[in-house]
Amino acid sequence: MRTVPAPPVAARRSEALTGAVAAEWTRLVSIRTTWWTLLAGVLLMAATSAQLAIYVQNSNTSADPTDDRGVVTVGSVLIDALDLTQYAVLALGLLAVTSEYATGTIRSTLTATPSRGTVLAAKAVVTGAVTFAFGLLLGLVGVAAAVPVLGPWGRTPVAATVGDVLAVAAYLALVGVLALGLGAVLRSAVLSLIVLLAVLMIVPLSLQEPDITVLTRIADGFPGVAGRHFLTGDGDPYPAVVGLLVLAGWAAVALAAGRWALRRRDA
Repeated sequence: MRTVPAPPVAARRSEALTGAVAAEWTRLVSIRTTWWTLLAGVLLMAATSAQLAIYVQNSNTSADPTDDRGVVTVGSVLIDALDLTQYAVLALGLLAVTSEYATGTIRSTLTATPSRGTVLAAKAVVTGAVTFAFGLLLGLVGVAAAVPVLGPWGRTPVAATVGDVLAVAAYLALVGVLALGLGAVLRSAVLSLIVLLAVLMIVPLSLQEPDITVLTRIADGFPGVAGRHFLTGDGDPYPAVVGLLVLAGWAAVALAAGRWALRRRDA
């Protein structure tokens, strides 16, 4: 009897990852909380962008000339709106793993795919893809909400606006993966969200507040600040691409820590 050779290890791993990605996608879209989170993100972006556009219009039309902001780009309004809207995306990243620990379905997931590295990789692929696509949608929603409100006080250069929307999507995909990795480490959605809030905003703002150069440079290494440098492309203290790489580094470290936690601890 002729024996059929086993498929190469790389092929088996690729097949396992493909199956895990399909299972993760099915799980994520079947959870009602996912859709409520997406809806919340869209509403937040629309409301925040419109409100920021109103601020621009009011400052330029008020009787006090000292607060005039002048004509602004729609992209700048879109980026400012992320300060609040990003937390809907962070919640989406956390849901990809913490919801399974909360319900106990993580045991079924790990039974179906024993390789914990494969499980986390599949979650990262799906989370990154979903949050990137969601970021594109949020970018378009923000632009649509801000343009009519800004009126003559807004500029919408096509190439720059498209670039801003793509940058927003890339930023949200990376912070979504960062949230996923941290959620795999901490397992609790509430605790993970608190830590993310501290890392993205509270700690770097506290370091920047005294206006001491050393502390400011330390803050520049945090993911939220690095992401801001990437989005605005201000070039100070480093080019936009460095901000993107710093943010990607945080996401990679979070995933590595999540993989270590998954392998070390019981489900």
